[in-house]
Amino acid sequence: MERKTGNRMLLVNGYLMQGEGEELRFERKEMIVEEGKILKIGDNLRDYWTTACHNEGDVCDLGGKWVIPGLVNTHNHAAMSLLRCFSDDKRLMEWLSQKMLPAESRMTAEDIYWGTHLAMAEMVRSGTTAFADMYIEMDHVAEAVAESGMRASLSRGMAFLDERGEERLREAIQLCDRWHGACDGRITTMLAPHAPYTVPPERLQQIAAIARERKIPIHIHLAETEEETIKIGDRYGLTPTEYLYESGVFEGNHVLLAHAVHVSEADLSLLSGMRGGIAHNPVSNNKLGCGIAPVEAFLKRGITVGLGTDGAGSASSLDLFLTIQAAAWMQKVTHRDPTRLSAKQVLTMATASGADLLAIGDQTGRLEVGKEADLTILNPHAPHLIPHHDLPSLVAYAANGSDVDSVMVAGQWLMRKRELLHVDEERIIYEAASRARRIVDGL
Repeated sequence: MERKTGNRMLLVNGYLMQGEGEELRFERKEMIVEEGKILKIGDNLRDYWTTACHNEGDVCDLGGKWVIPGLVNTHNHAAMSLLRCFSDDKRLMEWLSQKMLPAESRMTAEDIYWGTHLAMAEMVRSGTTAFADMYIEMDHVAEAVAESGMRASLSRGMAFLDERGEERLREAIQLCDRWHGACDGRITTMLAPHAPYTVPPERLQQIAAIARERKIPIHIHLAETEEETIKIGDRYGLTPTEYLYESGVFEGNHVLLAHAVHVSEADLSLLSGMRGGIAHNPVSNNKLGCGIAPVEAFLKRGITVGLGTDGAGSASSLDLFLTIQAAAWMQKVTHRDPTRLSAKQVLTMATASGADLLAIGDQTGRLEVGKEADLTILNPHAPHLIPHHDLPSLVAYAANGSDVDSVMVAGQWLMRKRELLHVDEERIIYEAASRARRIVDGL
């Protein structure tokens, strides 16, 4: 979906999320969107609309709804929506080797295309406008993203455990060449060595060097399980974080680290000052029994933290509001301190910080003049959102994906009043359900 030039809209009677961190607040403001970007935010913009814009465009009365930046999902394997709740209540390595990998080996490129569409329908319905995806058959994933209207940072996952490693690297570079900046910039790319335990040192060094030379961000799993920490320690005498550091991954590169559950004090020192940051996946990590990432320690050291769902094959849900709640509550209970990771902090992680991690923070993630008009609009009139004592707390702790009324990316409505506008949702559900049955049959 390409941007429509000349598109203009005045949004009135809404409460806009402004600021970040402890300065985050909701203010009753009006907004003008023009050619996909936020042109103006202020009070009483109708005079400007009449004189400067000549009343050309749509006036949208939000009826008191809440407007937040589109949510950013910083780590996903979208096509794994086809494996939702296929194999639960298992340890990660058992879940991966006995169920996920055999099922994934049966997936065709068309399966991945429809699985990605299913994930994006779920994400748009629950307010997500951008996501980072690591998977295979990424040309088909990119085609689905192009059709959906969402933003995505796409990467071809690369493991080097067999003779096909060089082929995977070639596909990863081709993806960057073909799709980076496509669809008016909605699609960006990264290089994705899968994890420390699937990428040997010489390959990791090679990918880090390519990323530096071509200024391509890196997306990699890190320290998701204690088993990984033991495996890397036995193999190299290092922690997983030290292994990446010694391989030059952080040297001059923007790096998106997924999980980072098991990190030491020494690891934290190595991560301080890194470009990029951590994709925190609390629902997936805890459903798989991996543990709770030290988010407070990351933030204290100035390390950027965003929120991810991981794939629906592990997390079951791609609703980032569930992730927002889990992230805050798990830090509070871990430290036995209700002041840890406040509503304002976690909302910042889900929006501005997430955009920064995807290396698109100069374009989106904040409701500011000049930024892309990526908006999530919440209906505040449901019983579980009444009364309106504290809007950041309500959005962080009480809202859920079904409260999302409308979603916009680059000034184009992807969902309006709960109706998906750019995809055939009925077809997506049919294709996904029928293909999923074939994939898991007999496993």
